[in-house]
Amino acid sequence: MHLNDEERAMLAGQFGEPRRMALDLQIQIGRVFDAPDFVEVSQAHVMGDTESLGEAGVEFLESLAGHDEADRRVRVPTITDPRGIDFCAYRRLGQKEAWAALERRAIDAMRALGILMTDTCINYQTVSPPVFGEHAAFGDTGVVIYSNSVCGARSNFEGGPAAISAGLTGRTPRYGCHLDRHRRGTHRFEVEMRPSTLNDWGVLGAIVGRAVNSYWHVPVLDGIDGAPTSDELKHFGAALASYGSVPMFHMTGVTPEALDPAGVFDDPPQQTRRIGRTDFDDFYGSFGRHEDGVDVVVFAAPQLSLGELQRLGDLLRGRHIHPDTALLIATSPENKAACDRMGFTETFEDAGALLLQGVCFYQMRARELGEANGWKRLLTNSAKLVNIIQGYGYEPVIASMEDCVDAAVRGKY
Repeated sequence: MHLNDEERAMLAGQFGEPRRMALDLQIQIGRVFDAPDFVEVSQAHVMGDTESLGEAGVEFLESLAGHDEADRRVRVPTITDPRGIDFCAYRRLGQKEAWAALERRAIDAMRALGILMTDTCINYQTVSPPVFGEHAAFGDTGVVIYSNSVCGARSNFEGGPAAISAGLTGRTPRYGCHLDRHRRGTHRFEVEMRPSTLNDWGVLGAIVGRAVNSYWHVPVLDGIDGAPTSDELKHFGAALASYGSVPMFHMTGVTPEALDPAGVFDDPPQQTRRIGRTDFDDFYGSFGRHEDGVDVVVFAAPQLSLGELQRLGDLLRGRHIHPDTALLIATSPENKAACDRMGFTETFEDAGALLLQGVCFYQMRARELGEANGWKRLLTNSAKLVNIIQGYGYEPVIASMEDCVDAAVRGKY
């Protein structure tokens, strides 16, 4: 890789040991992907929940935090993905004190590095939305695909150590979505049925993701008449990234790099995949229902926007969750504060639901969480969550927000 004078100085340790280690790691990543050099980034987003970190990962963070402040502080604004513990609710959920202690250590170490504990996967809606052409180093797959596709920013999927390294050095290897050639369309889809609910948008993402199934492919969707909302694109992108490992998509006439349909492809694909009602029905049918009972209803993955929280409050107002069913809602700390102020939190609590801040369900040691609470039959409106959570021992079913709330009240779906 070509290094400029500043990068050579970092590698020589002139900017401190943490930055030397960070740049060395980034050079190794760059070599794997044949990156010619580095690109400067303006912000970074770290995935670092303690279930993934483990003791070794936390000790690594603490080793960085043990250096002098001038050497360890991140150079660009660096924020965090959801955590594994909501300290206001973890005991109620049966999470262990040892997990909370590990979480506190990780938080202390990241704060010492100057990392902002935003604890959100919807920073593009709440904290620091990137702008067109901005280079960033984002970790969460839903954040990356939304930022690349909807905002026109540029980021790859950055693992936790790579994102922290980007925060420390202010740069990332120039490969993948930082390059024009990897942002061009490769597959065309004709959408014959416009999704009408958030879960439908997630299912559309799942269908496209299964068909593409490659980090190096960029699907292009035709047939979407009129711009979807931010929440609709959020659910679509999160599911597409989850099912297909895809970091970017285009919607002709909607997303900024596809406003000219003729300019999306270098080489137009020979075939167009059509997606209609049957595709949606087949996807929903593969999950079935929970007619004998629902153990837990989860609204998460991605965290809920303020608009989604308002809608959920309207659906729950004056109703009560079935005693055999739990209802969990995950959002960002900023949105939780807004819910407190606007009365949504009170509505949720009156109904028997639990509003969690700064966490996401599958990052909360979901398998142990299910075992502690007797949860197996799960219902959600998130296509991303039904994909992930099967690996944690759950039997997930996907439905609309309205049907999820009705099932939580009735105790079955």
